[in-house]
Amino acid sequence: MAFVITHPCTNEKAGECVSICPVDCITEGPDQFFIDPNACIDCGACVAACPVEAIIDEHDLTEDQEVYLEKAESFFG
Repeated sequence: MAFVITHPCTNEKAGECVSICPVDCITEGPDQFFIDPNACIDCGACVAACPVEAIIDEHDLTEDQEVYLEKAESFFG
């Protein structure tokens, strides 16, 4: 997984990231959007488009943000 959508997206769901993604790998979940780790091409377009700065490279996640990686993995199961 290249990028993870974190807490600023929770219940915000602005959605600018969805339309900018060239491979349509961002899906709306019940409380936030999720990036499909198997479809993401690591282009970073979503990072620049996110108005709430919720999208982070998985390698830059802090310990308290790792729950969002787990949520994404569970969502795409």
